Amino acid sequence: MAEKSFKYVIVGGGVAAGYAAREFAKQGVKFGELAIISKEAVAPYERPALSKAYLFPEGTARLPGFHVCVGSGGERLLPEWYTEKGISLILNTEIVKADLASKTLISAAGETFKYQILIVATGSTVIRLTDFGVEGADAKNIFYLREIDDADKLVEAIKTKKNGKALIVGGGYIGLELSAALRMNNIDVCMVYPEPWCMPRLFTAGIASFYESYYANKGIDIIKGTVAVGFGKNENGEVVDVKLKDGRVIEADIVVVGVGGRPLTTLVKGQVEEEKGGIKTDAFFKTSSPDVYAVGDVATFPLKLFNEQRRVEHVDHARKSAEQAVKAIFASEQGASIEEYDYLPYFYSRAFDLSWQFYGDNVGETVLFGDNNPTSSAHKFGTYWIKDGKVVGVFLESGTPEENKAIAKLARVQPLVNNLDQLAAEGLAFASNI
Repeated sequence: MAEKSFKYVIVGGGVAAGYAAREFAKQGVKFGELAIISKEAVAPYERPALSKAYLFPEGTARLPGFHVCVGSGGERLLPEWYTEKGISLILNTEIVKADLASKTLISAAGETFKYQILIVATGSTVIRLTDFGVEGADAKNIFYLREIDDADKLVEAIKTKKNGKALIVGGGYIGLELSAALRMNNIDVCMVYPEPWCMPRLFTAGIASFYESYYANKGIDIIKGTVAVGFGKNENGEVVDVKLKDGRVIEADIVVVGVGGRPLTTLVKGQVEEEKGGIKTDAFFKTSSPDVYAVGDVATFPLKLFNEQRRVEHVDHARKSAEQAVKAIFASEQGASIEEYDYLPYFYSRAFDLSWQFYGDNVGETVLFGDNNPTSSAHKFGTYWIKDGKVVGVFLESGTPEENKAIAKLARVQPLVNNLDQLAAEGLAFASNI
């Protein structure tokens, strides 16, 4: 096969690749200089839609509606946009080997691609129960959610198993969002996770108790402190029940597993410095290998605000890190400089009629404020995290756009706090007055 050569190559076709492409166009990339190589069959899209509106029974999201960059209020980049800009969108192509010394990439089909500058935007892959040899984990109708193909299979199962029973393995983002989406489709839902409360990496016990009660009021059964250790199948190989470590057996004809992900760094392993499970970069997402950048989930970068190296798995960082890397590439070519990446960690979720945002760092003492009664019509509440006398993080449920801007500003400013009781009494007003 004839080798193809490009000045710039992005490996990976997710959110980061799409936002990088838009920035390349803004910076004036020339026709034919840039290629995006993706193992997916479609142009880059806003991945968060898959666990939300893609699964809704009404007002359902479908492509081309959520191609990047609509998730941040930008232009929707349809496949034709890439053609118009002279960007080669090479789909259904998985890169299996990267030789950084010779600047060569090899695909699963044996195609060769040469580059001058490489952006690694390979993202994460889901952790599968089959990786741990869980009995029956290869049964049909056990689903994982990462790509649009996964979501399509789940949508089909929801239609086939109408009014069925679903068991969700995991109490994190995927667990909470998919439990809500399945319940909205009139499926009986049971969540199982080993931790004492949901979303333990971010939520305090006080925050979690609201969501667990709210979900229970929606008819979702929650089983904590145990894990799935096996799956029963019928003669067609379809899942029929889930065996838990505590001895219980739960009926299920749909199982969704959301137990975390792993950054896909294998392609460049041993050829770049790594740290904290990711590819180590500087504040411009340059790796230790010349002309190689890494963005999104795979990058471990300097988080200036907290003076530490950190890897962040979130769509907001995927978008912003991709734009920063492309700006840095063009600045370097022009002998110019740009500001260092100064990221404010941000997480959010939407489920049922709930919507929360978090900014900053969830370390230190906590102060819960507002109305966290799950039966309340308002249910506007939040939490501050205080470390070394400063507010370093803030969480808010059901905030208005103005209130969410205020908590973001507060997390960036990190104001001093003298009295935690007074902070609790002030509540959201404290953020609004910053």
